[in-house]
Amino acid sequence: MLRKSRLFTPGPTPLLPVAAQAMASADIHHRTADFRALYQRVLSDLRVFIGTGNPVVLMASSGTGAMEAAVANLTSPGEKVLVLTAGKFGERWRALCKAYGCDTQQVTAEYGQAIPLEAVRGKLTPEMRVVFVQATESSTGARHPIAQIARLARENGSLLVVDAITGLGTTELDVDGWGVDVIIGGSQKALMIPPGLAYCAVSERAWQAMEKSKNPRFYFDLRKERAAGEKGESAFTPAIALVAALGAALDYIRAAGSGDLAAGRDALIHNAETAAGMTRAAARALGLQLFAPDAPSNALTAVVPPANVDSGVIVKDFRERFGAVVANGQGEMKGKIFRIAHIGYYDYLDTMGIIGALEHVIAKVTSPKHVEFGAALRAAQEVYIRAATSAQSLVASR
Repeated sequence: MLRKSRLFTPGPTPLLPVAAQAMASADIHHRTADFRALYQRVLSDLRVFIGTGNPVVLMASSGTGAMEAAVANLTSPGEKVLVLTAGKFGERWRALCKAYGCDTQQVTAEYGQAIPLEAVRGKLTPEMRVVFVQATESSTGARHPIAQIARLARENGSLLVVDAITGLGTTELDVDGWGVDVIIGGSQKALMIPPGLAYCAVSERAWQAMEKSKNPRFYFDLRKERAAGEKGESAFTPAIALVAALGAALDYIRAAGSGDLAAGRDALIHNAETAAGMTRAAARALGLQLFAPDAPSNALTAVVPPANVDSGVIVKDFRERFGAVVANGQGEMKGKIFRIAHIGYYDYLDTMGIIGALEHVIAKVTSPKHVEFGAALRAAQEVYIRAATSAQSLVASR
């Protein structure tokens, strides 16, 4: 049969067609009225997408650039910071803070687990300037309790920085209500465009703290980007085609909410939640173990392969037989888990397709053990119909 290549990775995610079209026609100079109008609209829409009243800055970089910007702008050498880590991206916070000379304290959890709140409470002291954490740890498929962590940080007087690169658009996040001071996103996730843009919303408390920071910054000086953005410009040459794609993607999400961007964002989150629930149910129906069963993310599902099977074999079979690109584990988890993403431009048929392929892949790697074809698909169907019925009831009650 024909094989169409499809991404099921937690970034980059499948490209939205209207975004690709916008990129192809983005023949525009960045110091013109046309671009300024586009840029101001995108910054305004990003605030709605994030769900914040705080200023948003947009940078031409990967999400790691915004992570570095947060450390550079909010800390000084020797200051105490707290990194909450339970995976490869939590470890990236640790590396960034050490690179900028911070006195880096840690709360750790096992891979696949959520950050323990009592351990956070025990580490917070009055001199702890900033707390850094992920909303979802995409290396493990776990979700962290951001609302509770935010409350602890606020009570301690610490700033809270949240890497929500895979959290935004997949997870409900009450940024202002919880008191998140910096929240970070990336273009190649729920916004369904290629890598190359990072964005963050920054609280007034964090803007004030930047004036006291002694760490050097130039390209990633968030104050420069805020000042430029207020005029509809970027501080440096922007990724023009990606900004055009971002505008198209935000319009697409608005249309999904019948003209209401916030409603469209909520629909996108519900879509990820449904796809994740279908995939988790399918994995269990095949007798597979979920890697983060106690705090699963909607952004992706991490699955433990059958006993004595390297997950790389599963990843390879998905790609070679079905053209489906799923992700292996990262770092020490390579060979131990495989990850199927639900971020952004996935629908019911995509999800059912990858689950159907999963049945065949597992049947092959466990042969001669019998796999009941249709069991995973049936489990997924049951999750879908419950989610669809619930969504219809919600619409009817409005």
